[in-house]
Amino acid sequence: MSLDLDPAPPAGRHSHPADDERGPRRAPRRSLTRLDLKVSPYLYILPFFVIFAIFSAYPIGYTVWIALTDRSPMNATISFVGLDNFVEIGQDPQFWNAVVNTFGMFAMSTVPQLLIALLLANALNRRIKGQTFFRMAIAMPIITSTAVVALIFSMIYAREFGLANWLLDLVGIDPIDWRANRYASWFAISTMVDWRWVGYNALIYLAAMQSINKDIYEAAALDGASKTRQFWSITIPQLRPTIIFTLIISTIGGLQLFTEPLLFTSGSGGISGGSQGQFQTITMYLLDVMNTRFRWGYAGAVALVLFVLIAAMSAINYLLARRISSDK
Repeated sequence: MSLDLDPAPPAGRHSHPADDERGPRRAPRRSLTRLDLKVSPYLYILPFFVIFAIFSAYPIGYTVWIALTDRSPMNATISFVGLDNFVEIGQDPQFWNAVVNTFGMFAMSTVPQLLIALLLANALNRRIKGQTFFRMAIAMPIITSTAVVALIFSMIYAREFGLANWLLDLVGIDPIDWRANRYASWFAISTMVDWRWVGYNALIYLAAMQSINKDIYEAAALDGASKTRQFWSITIPQLRPTIIFTLIISTIGGLQLFTEPLLFTSGSGGISGGSQGQFQTITMYLLDVMNTRFRWGYAGAVALVLFVLIAAMSAINYLLARRISSDK
C-alpha cells in the first residue's frame, strides 16, 4: 500500500506557472504608482515656476543687482556703488515731483472710478430695457486702443477749439491751458483713465452682484428696506472682497500710469511730462533716466523704489478695507 504525500490543490483552484511571477511583477508597478502620486503634482505646477523664474524672479534679481552699480551703455566698465543710487533718489527733486504727480493723478482717478463703477453696476443689476445692450456698451472702452482714446481726449482738452473750453465758455469761464496747468492736466488725464477703466470695474462688480442670494433682498424688502438701504446694507458688505480686489488692482495700475500722460503731451514735452514736468509720472521719469540719460543703474534703483511704493500702497489699501469691513 503506497501513500501519496503531495497535498492536493484546493477545489476550484488550478495552479499556473504564471502565479509565481505575479509577485515580482507587481512590485515595480506599485513603485511606479507611488512615484507618480508623489512626483506628478510637482510636474503639473513646474511650468508656472519655470515661467515665473524666467519672466519675474530673474528680472527682479537683475534689477536689484543693477541698482547697486553704475551700469550704463556709455561706460565700458561696471562699478559697484552700493546704496549711492538710492541716496541720490532721496535728494532728487525731479523724482519727488514725479511721485507727487503720480499720487495726485492716482487719487483723482481711482476714487471716482470705483465709485462710478459701483453705482453703474448696481443700476445694470436691475431689470431695465436694453439691459444686454448697456452691459455690452460699458465694455467698449476696454477694447478701444489707448492711442485713440488719448487722441480724442487731446482734442477735447485742446486749448484752442477744444470741447472742454467751449463748455467752460458757455458758463462764462475763461479757457484753460490743460497741458500747462498742473492740476488741470491731472484732471484731464484722470478723466481719460476713468473713461477707459470704469466699465472694466463695473463688469467685475456686476458679476459679483449676480452671485448674491436674491432671498436676502426679498427678506429686506418685506421688512420695508428701500433700494438705497438694500444697496448699502446688503450689496456693499457682500462685495467687500471684490472691492478690495479692484482697489489693489487700481492701485497697481494707477502707480504705473504711463501711456495716458505720455500720449496726452501730443509731442510737446515727450516723457518729460510737459514743459516743467507738471504731469510726469514715476514710470515716465524712469524711462527718461534710462533712455535719455543712459543711467541704467539709477533707473534700476527708481524701479525698485516704485516696486516698494506699489507694495506698500497695496498693503495699506488692503488693511484699510479690512478694517472698514470689520467695523461695520
